[in-house]
Order: sequence, then C-alpha cells, then structure tokens
Amino acid sequence: MSNETLSRAILPKGWPVPRGYANGMVAQGRVLVTGGLVGWNEQGVFANGFLPQLRQTLINIKAVVEAGGGRIEDIVRLTWYVTDIEAYRGSLKELGPVYRDVLGRHFPAMAVVQVVSLVEPEAMVEIEATAVIAD
Repeated sequence: MSNETLSRAILPKGWPVPRGYANGMVAQGRVLVTGGLVGWNEQGVFANGFLPQLRQTLINIKAVVEAGGGRIEDIVRLTWYVTDIEAYRGSLKELGPVYRDVLGRHFPAMAVVQVVSLVEPEAMVEIEATAVIAD
C-alpha cells in the first residue's frame, strides 16, 4: 500500500482561503466511512466537558482511520454534530490547539451542525469522518 496522499483541497479562484477547513476535497483510493463517533474512551466513559469530549472524539476518529489502514491525511470530510453551538463558538480559541494536537494541520472539508440531542445522552459532540485511502 502506498503512503502517498492522493487527496487535495479545492479552492475556487478568487475565494478567500478558509481557516481550519477546506471548501472541498478531491481524492482517489479506497473509501473509509466512520459512524458517528463520540467522546468516550475504550471503556465507554465520557470525558467531562465540551473540549475534553472533542479531543477524545478526534482521538477515536484517528484510531478508526488508522485501524482501516489510513492516516490522518487521508481524511477528506468531517461532519460535526454538537448539542450546544454556543459551546462550540465560545471555545474556538481553545478548540484549534485541541484539534491540531490530535489531527495536526490537516483540515479537510467540514460542516458543524447543532442538533437537539444525540443518541448517547452524555455526548456533547458526535463526528462522522470520511477518509480516502491510497491503494
């Protein structure tokens, strides 16, 4: 299996460069799709608070992608579901370092959506990931 990254961000001519995400991604390879992952550890214990749950969720995404033979750089899309958009907005300054600590400076296409609740009552964030892994 090649370690060459076969994905790249798309930026239409004249558009401003987005901060912390890509407007679009193009990739070639095998597709890995995660379910909605939440901020609990291997024992099913949730981290306490929005940022700790976010960190654990990103760690869980990384673990699934790597278990599927991929790398962080293979992630082409993240869809975030949060139960409190103000908690998200209010933690943007601290969120960046948490994200970069786990996923580095790889910023795929992303969307953030506020939802009323998640299946796991303690979950404050749930993220789905799509990765395209080089053959």
